Amino acid sequence: MNMKNTKLTQEEIIETTKTFLSEEFEVDENSILPDNNLKETLDLDSLDYVDLVVVIEENFGIKLTGEDFKEIVTFLDFYELVEAKL
Repeated sequence: MNMKNTKLTQEEIIETTKTFLSEEFEVDENSILPDNNLKETLDLDSLDYVDLVVVIEENFGIKLTGEDFKEIVTFLDFYELVEAKL
């Protein structure tokens, strides 16, 4: 589902993101909460970040770099990054 050039609300971004993150990283959707730590909740290592970038590009049609993740701590930070890039 490519959403490029579609203005989404943060709520839509959150719902879409929770769905593909829970599938891709095999975590319970209920553990993906705005204030939870992204890296710890998804148990990300450096290779997982590459997978995360690919999944975001496939789902939202946006390009992210490693630099984009320097300030990302929580899922809310992540949602705001996606929203800003859309």
